[in-house]
Amino acid sequence: MGVNTLSYYEYQLQLKELLEYGVRRAPEKEIIYRDQVKHTYEDLYERVQRYANALEDIGVERGDTVAVLDWDSHRYLENYFAVPSMGCTLHMVNVRYSEKNLIYTMKHAEDDYVLVFDEFLPMMEEYADELDSVKEYILLSDDEPPETELTSLEYEDLLSSAFPNYAFPDLDEDTRATLFYTTGTTGKPKGVTFTHRKLVLHTLGILTMNTYFKPERRISTDDVYMPLTPMFHVHAWGIPFLATLIGMKQVYPGKYEGEMLMKLIREENVTLTHMVPTILRRIVDGISKQNILKRFLIRLLKPFSDLRVIIGGSRLPKGLAKEASEKLGIDVWGGYGLSETCPVLTISQQKEKMWDWSKDDTIEYDVKTGLPLPFVDLEIVNQEGNKLEHNGEEKGEIVVRSPWLTEEYYKNPEKSEELWRDDWLHTRDVAVIDEEGYVQIIDRLGDLIKSGGEWIGSTDLENIISTHEAVKEVGVIGVPDEKWGERPMAFIVPQEGAEVTEEDIKEYMKEFVEKGEIAKYAIPDEVKFLDELPQTSVGKIDKKVLESEYT
Repeated sequence: MGVNTLSYYEYQLQLKELLEYGVRRAPEKEIIYRDQVKHTYEDLYERVQRYANALEDIGVERGDTVAVLDWDSHRYLENYFAVPSMGCTLHMVNVRYSEKNLIYTMKHAEDDYVLVFDEFLPMMEEYADELDSVKEYILLSDDEPPETELTSLEYEDLLSSAFPNYAFPDLDEDTRATLFYTTGTTGKPKGVTFTHRKLVLHTLGILTMNTYFKPERRISTDDVYMPLTPMFHVHAWGIPFLATLIGMKQVYPGKYEGEMLMKLIREENVTLTHMVPTILRRIVDGISKQNILKRFLIRLLKPFSDLRVIIGGSRLPKGLAKEASEKLGIDVWGGYGLSETCPVLTISQQKEKMWDWSKDDTIEYDVKTGLPLPFVDLEIVNQEGNKLEHNGEEKGEIVVRSPWLTEEYYKNPEKSEELWRDDWLHTRDVAVIDEEGYVQIIDRLGDLIKSGGEWIGSTDLENIISTHEAVKEVGVIGVPDEKWGERPMAFIVPQEGAEVTEEDIKEYMKEFVEKGEIAKYAIPDEVKFLDELPQTSVGKIDKKVLESEYT
């Protein structure tokens, strides 16, 4: 039924509204960059407007693609809002890619303008001739900008000379806002795009789920936020948009360097962050070593007892969650999403009836994949596409619907059809859903181990092995076997100074067989001990490397 009121305005969901509300609500809150920059939200808004004017001055037009090669910074936050709010697309370049893949994504995106941090300047100088779509480069630097023939434009110079007020246009909410590329370990990276509408609804979905958290876990304007998932990776899980909307103090660490991270967490009193399990492992190990020095106990431990960490990217091992809690007082819980889903689909928040449970009981839920957010329709299906029971036993592929999922792989219709089938986005993640509605990832479809006709979940085995006191990190893969088809093999990085053998691990796993948590045939035939496990560009254990080197 049409609207008859001539003056009715069809309100559009736009990223500029998140920024403008945050500025109105908390104009004096701070944006921190390393130990170098402190801005207020008012400063942020003026810089965003100056930057938009500067981009227009050099020729940027609506519909252009602006790429950023930078570490987590106040500049990146400014790009999160300025570029999409002008009607342009922000391409968040994964600077941890190999040069080959990085340049591939920039060519594929057909970037028009490129912001490049001086660390990556030599690479851009080398490949500039290949990037024939690029009209102009803008140099980013923390210090005196280096001389280069690539460009005469420098970010801070452009802002300082630009007009401080900019009238952002009213855009159709389905205007493309962001583009980035998946971090898969096989094939070429695939581009995913998100509109203003999707990003705003994703922000509101996280905000709504937050109201269900027990009080000590709720995210509020009093929090101090610092991302430890890169801003080029799935919008840093969308938390910078949420933090800006509700007016949190925000801290951006630049390149992730241990000493700087610890300094910022302590001195800026960081209370909220997110990361993959391998980063949490480094923090726990690093702080545990420092705690030996008694004079640092109070200075180091107090800030960490206030820290809350959301884990994503891969399954949160129970052993790591217990260690972080018991050694440092860090409150940690899991979440789940994909590059294709903006990303958040589930968060492991506890239901009200669990709030008074013991830590030993609640940790079983903290390490689960979690409950779906509002506006997320999530099911598990069998190979025929039929929905399975939520009984904690039936395993199936996660399929999902939500208003913030990517519509396609950018310029890749064949893979887009594989992603979307029967009106559902197919994640290729295998999971169970229990009677309470909690999702638990079992494995990726390609990582499930089929042994003698039975499926074994590698993440189930990793979770159990992680609880052994001598285990620091663990990865499990399937290796070919003439008799059984495949058998599990475990790769373990021991705790420093720990003595542990293959037989110790197998004997430990037998305890879980007796408890009925795994079958006897799930115990790995072979356990290898390594100094470190290979990782992807965003810090996940790279099982493809393990498979190629050890099978």
